[in-house]
Amino acid sequence: MRAKTATPWGPATLVEELTVQQRSGDRRFASVVQLLEGAKGERLVRFAYSTGGTARRGPVTLRARDVQRLVEGLGRCPQLAETLGFAGMKEGANGKT
Repeated sequence: MRAKTATPWGPATLVEELTVQQRSGDRRFASVVQLLEGAKGERLVRFAYSTGGTARRGPVTLRARDVQRLVEGLGRCPQLAETLGFAGMKEGANGKT
């Protein structure tokens, strides 16, 4: 069963989720990108950051290398990749695995 979540547009179902682990000095956290589907089938994309496994709202900041890891991770999330305009992404498409 898919996880349910609340959005400003009503309830939605989690379709795919991509987590990008990040670090700044000794601090460890993650940025999370979720593909959600609303009650009428519309696609929603949620960006959040996570500390200690708890997703939080607020600004999400990615360094250039984190953006690259996000793009690489989209190879494992084809529906999210399509929604973000990265259709046809394959894992390791940039020569890395």
